[in-house]
This record gives sequence, C-alpha cells and structure tokens, in this order.
Amino acid sequence: MLVHIIADYGFGDLAFAEVVQRIKLHLPDAQAILTPVPAFATLAAGFCIAQLGLNQAPPGTIIYHNVAPREDDEQARSGNAGERLAFARLPTGVRVIGVNAGYAFSFVRDLAVELRWAAVAASGSQFRSRDLFPEAAGAIALGQPDALGEEIPRSDIPDVPSNCIAYIDGYGNLKTTIKYEDTKTHQSDTVGVQIGESKHKATKSDGSKASGN
Repeated sequence: MLVHIIADYGFGDLAFAEVVQRIKLHLPDAQAILTPVPAFATLAAGFCIAQLGLNQAPPGTIIYHNVAPREDDEQARSGNAGERLAFARLPTGVRVIGVNAGYAFSFVRDLAVELRWAAVAASGSQFRSRDLFPEAAGAIALGQPDALGEEIPRSDIPDVPSNCIAYIDGYGNLKTTIKYEDTKTHQSDTVGVQIGESKHKATKSDGSKASGN
C-alpha cells in the first residue's frame, strides 16, 4: 500500500521517521514516501495533495498529511487541541487523511466524491500526527466501522487563493495559483511579475527551453 506522507516537519527530521514507524504499526504493508513542505504551509500541502491524489496512482494509495498551524482558535488550548482530522475520497480512488487546516483540502474540495470528519479526538497530544492520527488512518484504510464521522460542509473549506505561489520545487520552479488564460497574452510576450516587493520581467512560454530563458 503506497502511503504519501506530506508534512512540515523538515527534510530528514526525526518526526518523519517516528510517523512512518507508527503508521506501519497500524498498516504493516505501508510503503511510505515522504514529501516535506515549509512550516505551516497549508497551501503547499494542498497543492501536493492535489498533484498526487488527482493523478493516476496504484490501487489503495493513501495520502496522509499534517500541516497544522492550530489557527482555528486563538484561545488557550486544552490537551493541545487543534484542527480536526478529515478524510476525502478522490475520483482516482486515492484516499486523503489529514488535518483540515488552512488550504490543505482546498484544491480537492470540489472534486472529492466523499468528504468527512475522522472519528478521532482532536486533542490529547502535542504530536497528534504520531500519537493519535496514525491509528485513525489505519482504521479508515482498513474500512473499519465507525472510523468516519459526519460529512464536512464544502463551504467550510476555503477557496484556493488566487495569484499565489503554492509550491517551489527542487529546481526553484514556482508552482502558482494563477489561472491559465490563453487569450490574455501570446507566446514570447514580455510580462511583468511581482513577488512581494520584487519586480521582474519574464517571457511567456509553454516550456523552460522554448523561450531560451
């Protein structure tokens, strides 16, 4: 069983090893692939979830993610409570299990064929993705009764924000949420790009080699 683990623990961090160990305790056949994203970057996590979950994948594939800024409540927290664990089943058959924080489910919200809360407490450990959630993920993966709770209203999940950088790959390529508009500019046109206070000129192209840039 292929299990993608998307989290903001940091590349090579011990936390990844601990989570893999706990997941394999409940899913011994799990083959884990680790994908780190920056700290608290729910937009990057959401992009990775969509990229992996909406493309062809081996039967039974699971995406387990944890990027939990705990921004759902500014008040003091009892038992290290945070955002709840959620579940989505995608048209590809891929199952997504992870904290419903920020934009984590935004990219797949409208395409998910099933969207529910997981039947697990949202508090009880500072390291919930190791101590609490793997067992719940295992129960969902194995189809155990009562592993899932009520449906999540789609309106509770925010839209993907426009004109943002969602992910930066290992080559430095920027994956953005800019919507494609074929008629707005033409190939080889010069366009202005602004990221924060930094402004640059760029050449529009459908590939990194075609434009010579």
